[in-house]
Amino acid sequence: MRLGVRTGRGEHGGSRRQSWHARAFALTAALAAVTLTAGCAALGTSTAGAPGPVAATATAVGSGSSAPAAAKPTTQRASTAPSSTAPTTTEPTLARMPSSTPATGTHPAQAPTSAAAHTAPAASEPPHSEAAGQPSGDRRLVTFVNDVSQTIWVAAAPNANTPLAATGWVLPPGQSVTITTPNNLNTRFWGRTGCSFNSAGVGHCDTGDCNGQFQCKGWSTIPATLAEVNFDAWDHLDFYDVSMVDGSNLPMYINITKSTGGTQDKISTNGCVAAGCTKPVNCPSALAVKAGSAVVGCISACARLGGDQYCCQGPYSSRAACNPTTWPVDYAAVFKSAEPYAYSYVDDDATSVFTCSGVCDYRITFGISR
Repeated sequence: MRLGVRTGRGEHGGSRRQSWHARAFALTAALAAVTLTAGCAALGTSTAGAPGPVAATATAVGSGSSAPAAAKPTTQRASTAPSSTAPTTTEPTLARMPSSTPATGTHPAQAPTSAAAHTAPAASEPPHSEAAGQPSGDRRLVTFVNDVSQTIWVAAAPNANTPLAATGWVLPPGQSVTITTPNNLNTRFWGRTGCSFNSAGVGHCDTGDCNGQFQCKGWSTIPATLAEVNFDAWDHLDFYDVSMVDGSNLPMYINITKSTGGTQDKISTNGCVAAGCTKPVNCPSALAVKAGSAVVGCISACARLGGDQYCCQGPYSSRAACNPTTWPVDYAAVFKSAEPYAYSYVDDDATSVFTCSGVCDYRITFGISR
């Protein structure tokens, strides 16, 4: 599902934006006309939100003391209605959330520093417990796992309709953090890298920066690999996906760790599907994003090079015309080959949107298949 909108330049800017709400109403109506038992609702989000009841705990990966895992996604337009039964890797996507940060090809020149050198304020989250006013059946658990060698500063886009107690967490290598979310959470998650914050939670990240804030108040600077989710969106179905439509800064995959509706996880616990496993992005120099002399991310062709064809706009706006194999260079394949289950361009719905029925918990892993 694509949280938010389709844009002319990546998902962060441009003139062809379409709100989640507009997509939701149109998609729901179309689904109702076709069937009453299958479908999806496109998503609606807000950038401003007061903190709400959510808890989180950090544990060492493999310690056995972490709570059930959880995950999150993004997507755009759907051509067919996903079934209310177990999802398949050929299900369509929803709609994508725009970023408040303009797309840029490079970050400010700044030599990357080691994770140990970064200071970060505590996440200041309450102990892991029942969310205030939310019985256990009305909340979900989402666990973030850091399976890379650098510290990650996990972030969430705020949504006033489904608020979280925090929108920023520190995740050292080999650690996990579990958060409790509302049952109807609708947001995106991502990892920030190369961050340094002062005691007031103000600083900078090489990738995924939230306007210099440890606790995010908006969306990320691109490129950032996104986990987009819309829980209990339609007929007790969750929609979730990984998106690299605007580029990638970290490898990521999502697993279902609990489903009261009996949904079978389509991605293996080490990030593999039938089409392949999770690998590092082999970024061409034309799309490389650097901090100092180090490559820290890979931005989309639309954001870096522009043009109607790369951005699937103008004469290339239809699903049939938005075809990376006809681009001057098929840059979408760079991302799809690294994560076959993820969005690699705006209309990459068929193999990139997943569903889970009932009340589901998730695990979002930052890392490659091992």
